Amino acid sequence: MIDYQIQPNTRRCAATGRELRPGDKFFAVLLEEGGKFARRDYAADAWTGPPAEGVLAFWSGRVPPAEQARKLRIDDDLLTDCFLRLDGQEEPAQVNFRYVIALLLMRRRRFRFEEARVVAGREVLRVRCARTGADYQVVNPRLTEDEMIAVQDEVFKVLGWE
Repeated sequence: MIDYQIQPNTRRCAATGRELRPGDKFFAVLLEEGGKFARRDYAADAWTGPPAEGVLAFWSGRVPPAEQARKLRIDDDLLTDCFLRLDGQEEPAQVNFRYVIALLLMRRRRFRFEEARVVAGREVLRVRCARTGADYQVVNPRLTEDEMIAVQDEVFKVLGWE
């Protein structure tokens, strides 16, 4: 099993320490810090923009009521942005994360599979963006089914979609 050591969402503003209450608008940032993924939430009035370094993605939302069941709503643009920012990364956790995001985007028909080939002993997938026509290379890290599920769960957890 792959361990990402991602901090859970505390629903506290990273800048002020104030609790984010149901209905509050917030901004969230996905960062790479020391080879690990981290999420930071900010109250709207404390948001000054994303940090300058290590940002993979950022988005905004509203804190749902405690009693409201969370409905999974996948944001394809956020996934694509995160995918693009991970391009060229060599850390195994980031390669795995990018691969699973690519699979999610193919499943959602944002990306289309074009071909697979072996480059320097590694399988590399070529995918095409259905919107822009851009081609991307994605390393297949050869995850087991359990590892794939774990990485997908981490993608959802980091982006607050669980």
